[in-house]
Amino acid sequence: MKVYTSDRIRNVVVLGHGGAGKTSLVEAMAYLSGITSRLGSVTEGNTVSDFDKEEIKRKFSISTSVVPIIWNDVKVNVLDTPGYFDFVGEAEEAAAAADAAVIVINGKSGVEVGTQKAWDLCEKYKLPRMFFVTNMDLDNASYREVVEQLTDLYGKKIAPIHLPIRENEKFVGYVNVVRKASRKWVDKGQKVDCETPEYSLEYLEKYREILLEAVAETSEDFMDRYFSGEEFSVHEIMAALTVNVSDGSIVPVSMGSPVNIQGVANLLDDIVQYFPSPDKRNFAGINMKTKEIFEANYDFAKAKSAYIFKTIVDPFIGKYSLIKVCSGVIKNDDTLFNYDKDLEEKINKLYVFEGSKPIEVTELHAGDIGAIGKLSHARTGDTLSTKTTPIQFGKMDLSIPYTYKRYKAKNKGDEDKISQALTKMMHEDLTMKAINDGENRQSLLYGMGDQHLDIIQSKLLSKYKIEIDLDKPKVAFRETIRKSSDVESKYKKQSGGHGQYGHVKMRFEPSGDLETPYVFEQVVVGGAVPKNYYPAVEKGVQDSMQKGPLAAYPVVGVKAVLYDGSYHPVDSSEMAFKTAAVQAFKKGFMEASPVLLEPIASLKVIVPDKYTGDVMGDMNKRRGRVLGMNPDSKGNQVIEADIPMTELYGYSTALRSMTGGSGTFSYEFARYEQAPSDIQAKEVEARASKVNTNEE
Repeated sequence: MKVYTSDRIRNVVVLGHGGAGKTSLVEAMAYLSGITSRLGSVTEGNTVSDFDKEEIKRKFSISTSVVPIIWNDVKVNVLDTPGYFDFVGEAEEAAAAADAAVIVINGKSGVEVGTQKAWDLCEKYKLPRMFFVTNMDLDNASYREVVEQLTDLYGKKIAPIHLPIRENEKFVGYVNVVRKASRKWVDKGQKVDCETPEYSLEYLEKYREILLEAVAETSEDFMDRYFSGEEFSVHEIMAALTVNVSDGSIVPVSMGSPVNIQGVANLLDDIVQYFPSPDKRNFAGINMKTKEIFEANYDFAKAKSAYIFKTIVDPFIGKYSLIKVCSGVIKNDDTLFNYDKDLEEKINKLYVFEGSKPIEVTELHAGDIGAIGKLSHARTGDTLSTKTTPIQFGKMDLSIPYTYKRYKAKNKGDEDKISQALTKMMHEDLTMKAINDGENRQSLLYGMGDQHLDIIQSKLLSKYKIEIDLDKPKVAFRETIRKSSDVESKYKKQSGGHGQYGHVKMRFEPSGDLETPYVFEQVVVGGAVPKNYYPAVEKGVQDSMQKGPLAAYPVVGVKAVLYDGSYHPVDSSEMAFKTAAVQAFKKGFMEASPVLLEPIASLKVIVPDKYTGDVMGDMNKRRGRVLGMNPDSKGNQVIEADIPMTELYGYSTALRSMTGGSGTFSYEFARYEQAPSDIQAKEVEARASKVNTNEE
């Protein structure tokens, strides 16, 4: 592939709600630019950007893919992202690497939750953007309605630059608002001039006025000309629009039907015309040698630097680090310094990805997106530079996974294989985590939602031939006491020769500190228990803490006092006193009003105001206690509550269902509280078999 300089590059992320038609749009772009000779389809599973087995099987995008489209001798690196919320990490990585965004809206469904989330992502990364309304060939698609919805949400900056033309209820052409000209499609995106329909004239004037107002505001000279009624030339309008789109003060709206190749060429023209090349964008890091700010700004003349925005790890094609070059020109055989890992790695080959296909290139200029194969130590988010000018760029701010399930190997002996496969998958997907929960003797898999976890399970089978079962995770209860007890325990065993003898009298009471398992004291008078056996008694108490006598959960908040006992000069031993202490603890604990403590989380839920009632009702069912509610700047309510950890299982799915996907939540462990009697009874009954065994 030809090498492109920074000014001939556009990096565009395609965002939108799941099912809006992003992949179909990218496929139409690939077809028009000559990458493919036939138009693929999501339903047939033969598109350029959805190539993973899981994507083909499920018929939606799971990972971000890069497709370089060459249009008017400009390289448009199109990043096709998943729209479903479980794969938001992929969209966040792509947005961090892009310089502009196309937000796709289904003309039939209108503005959806994913549309607004895409807008918020553009705001976060300060990306210039435009909207593209798809499915205009369908009878019930309404472009006008979409424009009105967008205007209600985002105000005057929404500016339609095309209007649809329909004949006999069929989508046949468009009106160009900038040029005040109309065209019809005749074959495979070919166009011919036509008259502007009567019904479009009113809207043409209305939308053109919005554009002219925006143009007028770009300079005092334009403002004077606008108020004196002077007409702007098409060239002047386009030049002003380029400035307005780049600074985000105008967001154009266009439309088409990708499956019929309608409107796609217009969109590519607009991307090249209105979106900024990387060298028009600012990007800075820190020179770690001088501790000064390094203004990379995608300048090819500066020291080489790049950051890894995504990693692909595949058991068949190997590992690739997807990079965006931030400054300089990176070439084959360069040696780059990874500041994050403090080591140098030699580049063997540079690639650009065309969907799943790596194509070798000799060099990548500042602002371009490409890939390096087999960087063994590099990870997503790392910075690559030279050792003489070591640079570090800021890390990406990705969503945190809060949904988790317990996983187990289906076949014994697969544990090591699972661990290795999950490690590779975590290099690819930073929104999944595999954690070993030693306390509950379980392995946990964290993801962005149930569908995410389901796909991880499916990928383990299809890519690594490993099967796992996913179950409801165990929650870490605790045991403690509410009252005091006074017990005596004698351990006596005679078996010929030396026997065993240990005798203790102990008091047990709440220590008042639930952070600490136990406090041990001895107040023995007159040597009833020799001092050299005190550590053995404490060891017996300490061992008993691991697995309480109530429901085999760890014990906290107990004070144990050894105050009396007796010993045998020959038969007493540390083992005997430790055993006596263990027996005393079991007896004393059960006599001191034992209770179960459940973990409580501090939960924060952000939902649009209209869903507050539903969320609060659901929270009450989950035994949540609402602590406060505050509105945020986006018209949402931020609800803060305490909720038992056991009640958070399945909350991600429930919240999405209640709020149409617009609600988000986060939580962290807060403290332990006494569980209600019905929860305790159920838990004690369920764990009865574990109290006297080593089972977990």
